[in-house]
Amino acid sequence: MPKMKTHSGAKKRFKVSAKGKVRGRHAFTSHILEKKSPKRKRRLGRPAQISDHDAPRVKKLLGVGK
Repeated sequence: MPKMKTHSGAKKRFKVSAKGKVRGRHAFTSHILEKKSPKRKRRLGRPAQISDHDAPRVKKLLGVGK
């Protein structure tokens, strides 16, 4: 069987931590930022942990082990 290619879009958007957790960008960070508090915007700037439900799908796209 040929090797599976890494999904180019996924590799730009997600990283897998050493413990196997998937990190990605928070939602609600691109526009309508005036009404959001500075504290909220700072928190949204940090990477978010992708939910356990979505993580296997992202890992498959990245070609990371189960």
